[in-house]
Amino acid sequence: MMDATQNKPSAAVVKPSIDRRGRELLRATLPFVKENRARSWYSLLSTVGLMLSAQVAAGALPWWPLQAIVVPFAALLMVRAFILFHDYMHGAILQGSLMARGILYFVGAMVMVPPRSWRYSHNFHHAHVGQLEASSVGSFPMLTVAQWQKATLLQRVGYRMVRSPLVIMMASATVFLWSVCLGSFIREPRRYWDSLLVVLFQAALMTSVGMLFGWQVLCCSVLLPEALAALVGAYLFYAQHNTPGLKMIDDAVWTPDVGALQSSSYMKLPAIMHWFTGNIGYHHVHHLNPAVPFYRLPEAMAAVFELQAPVVTTLGFRDILASLRLKLWDEGSQQMVSFRQAARLPLPN
Repeated sequence: MMDATQNKPSAAVVKPSIDRRGRELLRATLPFVKENRARSWYSLLSTVGLMLSAQVAAGALPWWPLQAIVVPFAALLMVRAFILFHDYMHGAILQGSLMARGILYFVGAMVMVPPRSWRYSHNFHHAHVGQLEASSVGSFPMLTVAQWQKATLLQRVGYRMVRSPLVIMMASATVFLWSVCLGSFIREPRRYWDSLLVVLFQAALMTSVGMLFGWQVLCCSVLLPEALAALVGAYLFYAQHNTPGLKMIDDAVWTPDVGALQSSSYMKLPAIMHWFTGNIGYHHVHHLNPAVPFYRLPEAMAAVFELQAPVVTTLGFRDILASLRLKLWDEGSQQMVSFRQAARLPLPN
């Protein structure tokens, strides 16, 4: 089942005399862009098959302790299926296949990620990762301490709400249903018409499952797996760019490789969790070159010297708390800080 490769290079790693930057560093990742088509198809078909089977089993099992095991399993498979959708949208896997497109667009509808809205916001995020002024598109917004100190009460309330852990806990409704789907359609209905289709698909799915099999099956097979998958996905995305040690980059020195290496983390996980999360924990590698297929990200990190000293986080309780406390960017100390830490800083002149 597992295809998360270990962090071992295929050849000895040689430290360059001068750290590579820009196009030279990007070129170092190009050998890992080549897709193993059979592996991509196996990953897609096995993941979607397991996901749907787990959802059916979660609703059909007669004993709640077994359901309590299968529901999280289905949710984690949704996370993995989403990463395959994510890689497809980046052009990393299965390009040119109408069958793959159909299956992955179905996955997008299952996890409430319409292709058109996702493509715009996520590509914008990649093009501007680490840039403060662009943080509100495709990511969690970030204010500086100075901006926070000058903000009105209403602006502070709105910002606290957006950065609240409750947004991550309720991500199925707050991030995916509202922001990614309904929000995009309301803003530009002609451009993001598929966002409405995803909402209608979800409504039809829930109505039909509820009417045919009852609310308990609906909860166990659809609502709970979607809610847990959204929570995991939203936190992963949050922690990848909101972890102690990460930086926001001044526009004067920002370049794509600097943003990738200084504003994206590496999440160290057990092998099974790297499998379920499609190696998205190798996020600094992914941001440097999103065309690298998810199953080659560990290989790229192991072979490219400059990728081997990232900011590291985990899913440990302390690391989660440390990430969730970060709310603002302090330009003076060049680090993310909490609201409490910001309150101790002097007011701007």
